[in-house]
Amino acid sequence: MPPNSLSPHDQLAYLTDGIDTLVPEGELLERIATGSPLRAKLGVDPTAPDVTLGWAVVFERLRRFQECGHTAVLIIGDFTAQVGDPSGKSETRKRLDAAEVGGYVTGVVDTIKELLLPENLEIRPNSEWLGSMDMHAILDLTSQFTISRIMDREDFSNRWEAHEPISMIEFMYPLLQGMDSVAVEADIELGGSDQLFNNLVGRDLQERMGQRGQMVMTVPLLVGTDGTKKMSQSLGNYISVKDTPEEMFGKTMSIPDGLMGQWFSLAAYRPADEVAAIVEGVADGTRHPGETKRELARDIVTRYWGSEAAHAAEAAFNALFRRHEIPEDIDEHQLPDEDPVKLPALMNTAGLVSSNSEGRRMLQQGAVKLDGEKIAEEELPREALAGRVLQVGKRRFARLVG
Repeated sequence: MPPNSLSPHDQLAYLTDGIDTLVPEGELLERIATGSPLRAKLGVDPTAPDVTLGWAVVFERLRRFQECGHTAVLIIGDFTAQVGDPSGKSETRKRLDAAEVGGYVTGVVDTIKELLLPENLEIRPNSEWLGSMDMHAILDLTSQFTISRIMDREDFSNRWEAHEPISMIEFMYPLLQGMDSVAVEADIELGGSDQLFNNLVGRDLQERMGQRGQMVMTVPLLVGTDGTKKMSQSLGNYISVKDTPEEMFGKTMSIPDGLMGQWFSLAAYRPADEVAAIVEGVADGTRHPGETKRELARDIVTRYWGSEAAHAAEAAFNALFRRHEIPEDIDEHQLPDEDPVKLPALMNTAGLVSSNSEGRRMLQQGAVKLDGEKIAEEELPREALAGRVLQVGKRRFARLVG
């Protein structure tokens, strides 16, 4: 049955399956039962060039609201990105300038659109209202909240107790995000669990300004491929929704077994009852962990690239890891004219690492191979590299020509 034809109770179950928090709990069902479309808000600050599987978790939830006939209001935080969200941070945020943010907006908006439905969609930059606020409006906004209320936020209180600096601009961030909700008259705001405080501030601010306070729904944060911290581009423990099928499959296969339950729920979007059965099966031995992880990797690749690509990615993974073969289809990279060749720079220009310093680090960690043999030298003669395959990590290859 299409989601937009579900009964209010079934629609509620579809919208809330796997969520973390819903405040207040009973209101969403009441609002759905009226039959009036809701304005479901999600704000994103473009502070990095990619869209990760972790970020996609909230876009999936927003899409479910669209499928049920509600309006998705996507706030592009081109203004708030310049302030820096302090959520979960233990130090003052580095501010981005408008040019940096503009570049990130260009990079991510088209990708986000692909994750949502084109209908029932509003996309609004928050510079539209925040950028035009004068000092009078800013002072009026700050008068709505006390420092003690802002200090209810755990990361602020922890930093205060540890005598770590907190800038005044960081205190402003929740208020600015709350103004987004006022500006678009949001009925419900979605976000990761680390956004609960900010979203509740938006609810309070709406009520203080004469609007009905928004409901707040949060989803769990997807743990990254390292198995310890939330998925983050700055930490490098992420999978991009634009990764190739082979990269996506291989990176998924690298996650710790203990993450599979969460990833089936948040990255593959399996229903809660199916996830529980999978976790139980792995625990009692009726499911093989390796094969279960393959199933997860196929699910994720299928979602973004289709089933044919998923099976091809698995075949490539088998060739590389089960039979320890070097893939045949490898991009060629022209060697520089210098001799000897500096390997960190070579890996960087070949796209195998993101910087020269990462290249040096990978060499030190023993993660670089030449025709399958580990190397640690930072420089090699040009003739020793020509025609050979340079490998970084488990999945990055370049055939060197010159």
